[in-house]
Amino acid sequence: MRTPGPADPVLAVDVGGTTIKAEITDGAGEVLSSGTVATPPGAAAFDAVGALGDRLLAELPAVQRDRVMRAAVILPGIVDPARSLAVFSSNVGWRDVKVGSRFTDRWDMPVLIEHDVAVAGWAEWRYGAGRGCDDVCVLILGTGISGTLSVGGRLVRGAAGQAGEYGHIPVRHRDGLRCPCGNVGCVETVASGAAIARAYTARTGRETAGAETVFAALDSDPDARAVVADAIDALAEGLFGVIHATCPELVVLGGGLARAGDVLTGALQDRLTELLRVAPVPRVVLGEFGARAGLVGAARYARSGTLD
Repeated sequence: MRTPGPADPVLAVDVGGTTIKAEITDGAGEVLSSGTVATPPGAAAFDAVGALGDRLLAELPAVQRDRVMRAAVILPGIVDPARSLAVFSSNVGWRDVKVGSRFTDRWDMPVLIEHDVAVAGWAEWRYGAGRGCDDVCVLILGTGISGTLSVGGRLVRGAAGQAGEYGHIPVRHRDGLRCPCGNVGCVETVASGAAIARAYTARTGRETAGAETVFAALDSDPDARAVVADAIDALAEGLFGVIHATCPELVVLGGGLARAGDVLTGALQDRLTELLRVAPVPRVVLGEFGARAGLVGAARYARSGTLD
């Protein structure tokens, strides 16, 4: 597999539960072409990825298009990169979809497949808010909740190829909501963006545009404060065992929900300080790349060919 030169463009595609984002960037990170489409349910999402990549490549002048020699597509759920298999995604709704060479053949270049949050968390750890730290927990908050764990300067992958399914740690298992994964009371059912919006509507009877609207109302709305406090509790309880087991020095919050900013980091920092008695309390900071962590990581992964 040829390695792109320092200035050569690469194609990065981030498949999320709500949208598919893609960019072609050069070696300096300048965006040459970009696009976003809604994520169709099930295996149709892979057709949408192919069409979006086609469009972005077609937008480039021929001389630039010919220099795009590698791409990376990052996928949610459980992913088996070695077999190029999308094993399972509860949010999108696919199971055991063989990606194979469909994108390599379609775009006429090597295409790497990886787990979306593994790549986003790796990017924040190595190149973003966690750079220079060996022990870092990255939490990506969005449609779902997942993350990465770096211990002793190494990214923990686990037997399934990834580690960090924090969103599916049960924290309300006696009286919680059913999660799309099949369990009850997972962190995602309380603390994801959709869960926060849903809880606010259930509490007040008022529809809301999303979790960011709830965060924006914290100063004036006691219902918003109650819903967000419950979400923070769920996040802290979900991290409790992870922190005791690995003692990270830093917790990095990324993803779309992290746009809430210091309100979120400060509240989680305070709650962890209240809860932790044995393990040191990690610092809680915002990710440097925000909602673009997946795209930034996918581009870097396409260039390097490895997560190290």
